[in-house]
Amino acid sequence: MNVLFEDDGQLKAGAVLADNDATLQVEAVSGRRLKVKAGHVLLRFVAPGPGEAFAEGQRLAADLDPTFLWEVSADDEFGFADLAREYFGGVPTPAQAAAVALTLHASPMHFYKKGKGRYRKAPPDALRAALASVERKAREAEQIAAWTAELAAGRLPGALAAKLPMLLYKPDKNALEWKALAAACDAGRTNPVELLAACGAIPSSHEYHFNRFLAEAFPNGVACGEWGALPTLPELPVAPAPAFSIDDATTTEIDDAFSVRELANGHYEVGIHIACPALSLPRGGALDRVARARLSTVYMPGRKITMLPEAAIAAFTLHEGAAPPALSLLVEVTPDGTPVRHETRVQRVPIAANLRLDTVGNAFANDLPSPADPPWTQELRVLWKLARHLSAQRGKDDIQRIDYSFYVDWDAAPDGRVAIVPRERGSPLDKLVSELMIHVNSTWGRLLADRKVAGLYRVQAAGKVKMSTRPGEHQGLGLTHYLWASSPLRRYSDLVNQRQLLAAVAGEAPPYADNDADLFAALADFEATYSQYAEFQERMEHYWCLRWLLQENVTETTARVIRENLVRCERLPLVLRVPDLPVQAPDTVVRLALARIDLLAATFECRFAGLQGGNTNAA
Repeated sequence: MNVLFEDDGQLKAGAVLADNDATLQVEAVSGRRLKVKAGHVLLRFVAPGPGEAFAEGQRLAADLDPTFLWEVSADDEFGFADLAREYFGGVPTPAQAAAVALTLHASPMHFYKKGKGRYRKAPPDALRAALASVERKAREAEQIAAWTAELAAGRLPGALAAKLPMLLYKPDKNALEWKALAAACDAGRTNPVELLAACGAIPSSHEYHFNRFLAEAFPNGVACGEWGALPTLPELPVAPAPAFSIDDATTTEIDDAFSVRELANGHYEVGIHIACPALSLPRGGALDRVARARLSTVYMPGRKITMLPEAAIAAFTLHEGAAPPALSLLVEVTPDGTPVRHETRVQRVPIAANLRLDTVGNAFANDLPSPADPPWTQELRVLWKLARHLSAQRGKDDIQRIDYSFYVDWDAAPDGRVAIVPRERGSPLDKLVSELMIHVNSTWGRLLADRKVAGLYRVQAAGKVKMSTRPGEHQGLGLTHYLWASSPLRRYSDLVNQRQLLAAVAGEAPPYADNDADLFAALADFEATYSQYAEFQERMEHYWCLRWLLQENVTETTARVIRENLVRCERLPLVLRVPDLPVQAPDTVVRLALARIDLLAATFECRFAGLQGGNTNAA
């Protein structure tokens, strides 16, 4: 006895070795022995042999048209043997019955399986839709193949050019364009970025990294949209002393400035003035929504995306020649720099000068005046004495390290030229500015706590820094109260705190209560977003370091061993691992030979070239 049966979704034929009613032992045409349930047997026949019947059935099935069978089939449920009888005009042979069974089984669009060997024809609408789908998929496969061939030839199809952001940054794996790109990558054993670059789709490596960040952080674009006009500011008293700021030459959001006024008792009144946009940015207003969405200015070498629109920044930045509103901390200090009194006021502050970090110098750190002292040196001496006193009070050692400033000349072809300038942290000027900023943030943090007003504090315990709505110890700074309130043009946390401070100074109810859900949400969103922006800035600084190495044609550089094979470059802010570095003591200076630099992947290869020695090509 021979049988046609279904096994693992396929139709097979074989010879019965044993029939146990519920199950059969069958030797399939392939020679494999199978245990087949009786319910899976579709046809039993004596002759011809299973191999011959099945082969003939496959030959006949190749000539059967499933659409014709669909047209001649009854609307009711039927068995394949019944259809074979009608089609072949009599009792079908095993091969003929097998041919019809194979055709029905292979045509699920035309026939729905209803049971063992039984089928029902698909409704006309369902069949038309299924056939249209098959036709569409065939066209899509043809299109994918054509695009894949173009990519393999180094050409970018127009359809893929129109979908570059999706292909590069947020792949839609169901899109035909992505399927073509993936197929071309598989064939060429490469990755999408490399393949698209080879096709000329990424003319600028910088724009590739920048646009990748925009796709992640600003999916709707960087435009601020409509926000109306700034409300009229209240009448404010004018500060009695002119102020000056100290910033990098590229700074436009000037948040802080200083003033010094001699008092009748021989003391000095030091003013630490912070730009006051909170006067015109009430909670929930149009501009607040813009700032709340961005949460911080995004910094990167050669560019930035500001938290506030340029018009709003221009109205409040502490620009030379203007008298913008400011929230001022006035500190009365003795001639030796000891603070004896604090007062917080809202006032307009005449800005007499915007000093630049690279032009101020350190003459103020010398207690002896000189005719060669530049302007503002006397005022800076008063600030320097206060800064040293504040530093001693905190009892924290000065941070001695080198920071780097990146300056990009976008006019230099083809894609900008970078200058990387070292800047010493812990220098007198750096210490002066940082101590005064720490002091204003600490003083205002205590003010909010004393007035029982909520704020966004920075706390540090066990080395971990986090945001909190309640004051706590900041171990790294040696403070019990510390919030961010000195950069309200650039950070949303500072803007929120400034609103709270304005209410506290005026004796009014604060915009945010202790348990305000929006305050907690702003804290969480700011912390996450600020970290995201900082990580991007780090990535772009790394990128520009690689650009600098190529730009200066550096083939060898020096680095200082941190531990094991981890080193820090001496000329650039690059920390990397050198796989072939022999064991060296920490702080050993080694030479590194630079190899391949990949700007799209922002990676480079290097190897150990020996201990420090003279080399004219070293960076």
